[in-house]
Amino acid sequence: MKSKLDVIIAGGGRVGFQTAEILDDQGHDVSIIERDEDRCDDLSDAYLATVVEGDAANPDILEQADVERADVVAALTGETGVNLAACMAARELSPGTRTVCRIDRAASEAYTRFVDAVLFPERAGARVAANEIVGSDVRTLADVTGTLDIMQIRVEEGAPAAGRTLKEVRFPSGTLVISDDDGERIARPETTLDPGRQYVVAVEPEVVDEVLNLLRG
Repeated sequence: MKSKLDVIIAGGGRVGFQTAEILDDQGHDVSIIERDEDRCDDLSDAYLATVVEGDAANPDILEQADVERADVVAALTGETGVNLAACMAARELSPGTRTVCRIDRAASEAYTRFVDAVLFPERAGARVAANEIVGSDVRTLADVTGTLDIMQIRVEEGAPAAGRTLKEVRFPSGTLVISDDDGERIARPETTLDPGRQYVVAVEPEVVDEVLNLLRG
C-alpha cells in the first residue's frame, strides 16, 4: 500500500468533510466532489482539498477530478443511489481504483459485488470512512482527546523498526506503544516489533509521520 494516497471523496457534507480532514492530517492528497455551490465555497475556504463542483455520478465530473490517477474513490453522500453510481462509474473509468460506498440500509452484502467496501449509516463516521479508504495496515481505533489517536499499525517487512525490540528503537517523544503483537499483552522494553504483526500505538499528531516511517518504512 502506498503511504500517500490520492483520494476522491464524493460528497462534501459532514462525513465527507470530516473524512477529508482526517486524511489531510495523515498526509494524503484529497479531492472533494460536491454539487452544492455554497457548500463548495465553504470547502474551498477550508483549504483541505481540491474541490470540484458537480454530480459525482457524472463520469465527466469524475474525469475532471482526475479519477484515473486516484487510488481510492469514496462516495460518502447521503444518497445510496448516487454513491453506487459514482463508485460504478469510477470502476468503469479506472478499474484499478478502490471504491468505498456509504449506504443507507443494512443489507450491504448485495452491494459488495459492485464496490470494494461499504459503510453502514450507523458506522459511517469519519474515522471509519478514513480507515476503509486507507486500508487495513494502519487503522485509527479511537480518539482519546481532541487530537491524540490510538492506532493499530502492522509492521512492514524492511521497516527501520522491524525485528528490533522497543528499547532498541528511538521513537519520538509523544509516542507510546501500548500492546504486544496483536493486542494480547502490554508492550515492554523487550517486546520485539515483528514484521507482519500489528501493534497498538498512541500517537500525538505532530509525530504520526515519523512513527509510521519507523514502522512502515
